[in-house]
Amino acid sequence: MIRVAAFDVDGTLTVDDCVVAFLRQVAGTTTLTARMLCHPIALVSAGWRRDRDSLKAASAMAAFCGRPLGELEPVANSFAQGVYDDGLRSDVVDALNTHLEKGDIVVLVSASFEIYLEPLADLLGVRTVLATRLEVGPDSSLTGALDGPNCRGAEKVRRLHAWLDEEHGGRANVHVTAYGDSPGDRELLADADVAHWVDQNKITQ
Repeated sequence: MIRVAAFDVDGTLTVDDCVVAFLRQVAGTTTLTARMLCHPIALVSAGWRRDRDSLKAASAMAAFCGRPLGELEPVANSFAQGVYDDGLRSDVVDALNTHLEKGDIVVLVSASFEIYLEPLADLLGVRTVLATRLEVGPDSSLTGALDGPNCRGAEKVRRLHAWLDEEHGGRANVHVTAYGDSPGDRELLADADVAHWVDQNKITQ
């Protein structure tokens, strides 16, 4: 049977959240805040409802709208290198490497942005990334919108199953081990054959 290890990124593979750090690196804290405050009603509504997907979409619009993809890619590559150098959890990286050494297929399944997770995956020796995508317009500039849903919660399972259907003949043919640390990973962990909860100090099964 094919064996797949699915890793969440923020707080699981990394020490800290990457999304906010990348948004700030791209737009700057002051500019990011000012742009988000241009739409206060929507922002307050999303905050009051604790709607993480709407907050993510608003943040992406504020940070990325109109930026050329070719301008952002070097920033994403540099950000990924910084995370690889100083922002990874050694115990979870050890677990990831153990899966690779066994010949398991490792995939990153994350609400983080694909634009910097793909170069991070390359550094880790991982070939597949299922993550939140940014929409690119016909002029090769980012529209600020997300390309598809935010990859968290049930969307992680949907994206993983779609990939398994396309690449490996479906979920029934695959043994899945999953690693996660937050409520956004619960569905992924529940769907796995073996689930590992990652907290601040250890990995538990």
